[in-house]
Amino acid sequence: MAIEVQRYAAENASQWDDFLKASKNGTFLLQREFMDYHADRFQDHSLMIHEDGKLLAVMPANADGSVLNSHGGLTYGGVVSGAKMSAERMLAVFDALGAYLRAAGFTGVNYKAIPYIYHSQPADEDIYALFRHGAQAVRIDVSATIAVPRRLPFGSGKKDGLRKARKAGLEIRESIDWSACWTLLTQVLGDRHNARPVHSETEIRLLAGRFPDQIRMFGAFDKDRMIAAVVVFDCGRTVHVQYIAASEQGRLKGGVDLIVHHLLDTVFAGSAWLDFGISTTDQGRTLNTGLAKQKEMFGARSTVYQQYRWQLT
Repeated sequence: MAIEVQRYAAENASQWDDFLKASKNGTFLLQREFMDYHADRFQDHSLMIHEDGKLLAVMPANADGSVLNSHGGLTYGGVVSGAKMSAERMLAVFDALGAYLRAAGFTGVNYKAIPYIYHSQPADEDIYALFRHGAQAVRIDVSATIAVPRRLPFGSGKKDGLRKARKAGLEIRESIDWSACWTLLTQVLGDRHNARPVHSETEIRLLAGRFPDQIRMFGAFDKDRMIAAVVVFDCGRTVHVQYIAASEQGRLKGGVDLIVHHLLDTVFAGSAWLDFGISTTDQGRTLNTGLAKQKEMFGARSTVYQQYRWQLT
C-alpha cells in the first residue's frame, strides 16, 4: 500500500468534512467550521492521509514550534479514519506520518486520542500504533460517563434534588437564551472557581448558529426565570455535557438534577453515552473528588481521555 501525507489547505474543507461525517470515530467538533472558529489562536497543520490516491484518514493538528499538537484547541483530535482502517494500515499510516513530520522539521507530537465512547465502530488502531512507535502516555484524565440504555440509578442526593425540583414546580425546556445562560454560567464559574467559560458568549452563539442540531441548551425555569442550565454537545452516539450552571436558588431546588433526568429520560434516551467531562487537573494527576462524586451520583462511572508524547528524534 502506498501511503501519502499532505498538509490540509482551506480548499480541502468539503472533502475533509465529508470524510469526517462518514468516519468511524469523528465528531462534529472536528469539522472545519467548528475547528476554525479559533483559527487565529493556532497555526493549523492538520493532515490528510491518502492510500493509493484515496483519502484514508485525517488528523486535526496545529504546529507549536517544532511540536505538532493534535489539536491544541480541542479536547481530542487524533487520527480519524474510515471503516477500511485496519491495524496493519494504521501502522503504515504512522510510518508515513513519522517520515512526513521529520522531513517537515518536527521533533515530537502531542497526541490526544479520541475516547472510545465517541467511536461508531472500534477505532483504537492508533493506540497500538503509538505503542509500536515508542510513544509514552503523558496525561490521563478521568471523565464520568453514563451508559444511557443501562444507566445506574441516581444516588440519594440526586433523588432528593428531583423531589425538590418537582415540588417547586420547576419547568425544563430547551432554550436559545444564551445571554441568560452565560450570565448565570459566568457568575457561577467566577464566584465558585475563579474561572471563565472556555467559550465566550459570542463564540457559543457563533458555534450554535453553525451547529444548531448539535449544540443545545436546556434550562430549569422557576416561572420565567432561568435558575439552572446545561449546555450539551450532541456527538451522535455520545452526548457531551459542556457546561452546567445553577444559581443558589437553582441548587437549593435541584434544577440541574431535574435537567439531567429529563435529558436521560426523554431527550437523549436513545443515545449510547452521556459524558460529563473530566474531573481532573494538573495534567490529570489531581482528581477533584467532590466534582467526580457529584457526577457519579447521577449514575456515571469512569472513562479516560488519553494523551501521548511521540518523540520523533
